[in-house]
Amino acid sequence: MTKSKSTAITEELYDYVLAHNPPLDAVQRKLVETTYQRFPDEAQMQSAQEQGPLLAFLVRLCGARRIVEVGTFTGFSTLAMAQALPPNGELIACDVSEEWTAFGREAWEKAGVADRIDLRIGPALDTLRAMPAEPAIDFAYLDADKPNYIAYWDELVPRLHPGGLIVADNVLFGGTVTDPQVEGAAAAIREFNDHVRADQRVEAVILTVADGLTVARRL
Repeated sequence: MTKSKSTAITEELYDYVLAHNPPLDAVQRKLVETTYQRFPDEAQMQSAQEQGPLLAFLVRLCGARRIVEVGTFTGFSTLAMAQALPPNGELIACDVSEEWTAFGREAWEKAGVADRIDLRIGPALDTLRAMPAEPAIDFAYLDADKPNYIAYWDELVPRLHPGGLIVADNVLFGGTVTDPQVEGAAAAIREFNDHVRADQRVEAVILTVADGLTVARRL
């Protein structure tokens, strides 16, 4: 039996990690703070602070020019990825809420990247299915309603260029994915994780970052 070598993350250690990661800029910081102030009950849907720099790093690493994000909320992850794009890059952001994304729009304008972001309000599956079927996406980020994760995945993967990356958030779901008796969103994530593991179109790893990230590369 293998044993975990992971270090338990205390508050002090978490602060240390943030202090040694690329810092959030003023616009990113303000958006994070505003999200917690205006939407305290939903703020957990925001990507963790350490995920912004990580997503930006991955976007630059793969040289992405076209990104699709499924699940935008107030736009923190969108902002981080858009800032990592070249000036002629494009990020298609999918969400269902005008209220939440209005805060993102304001932040994107302040950061000077609004021209790189194409926000599409409506069911994300409809948005994805309306896109050209051929591979045209360099990077995708999935952080939306969990019961549709497999459906989103199966729309995104064929549209990724070979070598393109797809990142899925919340794949540990607070640790509940280890319980075969879970129901609801946790059960959907368990099924999604099994689906990804069996998907021969990609190579994928699960990282124990925040609530768990799957990073997969299109073969």
